[in-house]
Amino acid sequence: MSAHFSKQSYRPKAIEGGDFPQVTRSGTLAAGQNLTRGAVLGRITASGKLVLSASASSDGSQGVFAILADDEADATAGDIGITYYVTGHYFAPNLTFGTGHTADSTRDTLRGLGIHI
Repeated sequence: MSAHFSKQSYRPKAIEGGDFPQVTRSGTLAAGQNLTRGAVLGRITASGKLVLSASASSDGSQGVFAILADDEADATAGDIGITYYVTGHYFAPNLTFGTGHTADSTRDTLRGLGIHI
């Protein structure tokens, strides 16, 4: 009887990628969004509210700011309070990037904030 082996890739579902200390803060997710844990957030300059960061935005949120810590944040009906990470080490393939952003395009900026991917 011969043994059969197969190769499978392993992709953890967690967003945490290491031992760097995680620090959270509370904020407001702007209305009209339904995000999950690991969303890379930007902050609107005028209101301080958080949104999924998109590189083409011009309201300040084009700059990455934090990572959503809540499992689910449904703000489709209006602004909601959320918790977000301002430091830590995260597994990039399990993060959600807005239009125009990737792990590579945001890595240096996030590192400057204390967020490592």
